[in-house]
Amino acid sequence: MTRTLATRMTETGVRPAGFDYMRLGLALAIVCWHSVVTSYGAAAQVSVVGTLARPLVGVLLPAFFTLSGFLVAGSLERSKTIGMFLGLRAIRIFPALAVESLIAALILGPLLTTRTLGQYFSDSQFWSYFLNILGDPHYFLPGVFTSTPFDRVNGQLWTVPFELKCYVTLAGLGLLGATRRRSLLLGVSAGYLALGAVLHPELQAAPVGIVAGWLLIASFLAGVILYLYRDVAPWSWRWGVGALVAGLGLLELPMGETLAIVPIAYATVFFGLTRPPKSGLLKGADLSYGIFLYGFSVQQTCMLLAPWARHWWWNIGLAIPAVTAVAAASWFLVEKPALGLRRQLAELEARWLARPRATTRLAAESR
Repeated sequence: MTRTLATRMTETGVRPAGFDYMRLGLALAIVCWHSVVTSYGAAAQVSVVGTLARPLVGVLLPAFFTLSGFLVAGSLERSKTIGMFLGLRAIRIFPALAVESLIAALILGPLLTTRTLGQYFSDSQFWSYFLNILGDPHYFLPGVFTSTPFDRVNGQLWTVPFELKCYVTLAGLGLLGATRRRSLLLGVSAGYLALGAVLHPELQAAPVGIVAGWLLIASFLAGVILYLYRDVAPWSWRWGVGALVAGLGLLELPMGETLAIVPIAYATVFFGLTRPPKSGLLKGADLSYGIFLYGFSVQQTCMLLAPWARHWWWNIGLAIPAVTAVAAASWFLVEKPALGLRRQLAELEARWLARPRATTRLAAESR
């Protein structure tokens, strides 16, 4: 009997450890990738993309978005209303994003700026920076990191609008019933990918060397589709390893990233459904989002305060322990408490669902 993704999910539980390791591993890998631009600047990033390292860089964000699509599709299926689904996404994304933005603008910036505090707080860059809280990326603070090889405070936030678009798109598809008609969603996603391939130059909206934003949305949809087809999609080591090799190989080709989305998506879900034992670092905590949020600014701070360490290996060695500690604080002080609001969301959802029944019952009694 062929094992499917669904049977593997039953064997490993709804959220096997493979997904947790992948989230953490991908977040740390992105910090490693950012060690190039924060140590040497944008030109070095361009040069690395032209080497054999390109597939290793190109696979990171599509895998992240596929993983998100697969898991979030399950969240949508379990939610009884679209409001509950969007509420769950909001409490996962915005509280930690808001705290990170406030820390950067109100603590890190004043400590590191080359401007006077009066100049800093009166500059329009300072005020526009708070739009990050809403998912509208603004990368600069007045006088901050101007002497480092790359002067952005938080270059990683360029992906946040695409993540939010993915959630809104999935909610819209759910309202239209497309997630209950998987063949329709498959056709729409294939059409989106084909159209994007034709319009690729116009849709390019990413830093050099990183897969474009429209492809990240396609990766997210691929994860959703794999979840919806989990009862027929096989779970096979041969397929998983083969898909990973194919995806990495396609990333070496011109425009190959468009074709690579599908095998990368399957490989991501396959390895996510493995079941390695959980280490102490993963028990009771998800540090991946905190590492993503704080990684870039921690690296920039290290490069500013320790110019002698502006080499990728020193960058990684200094930044990863520091950002892991910051991410742990973010999890226990911000993210985990915010996720505790799920109970309140569930109560609101139950009240909302009870309203029509209550109204109908009262009308029947009045007759």
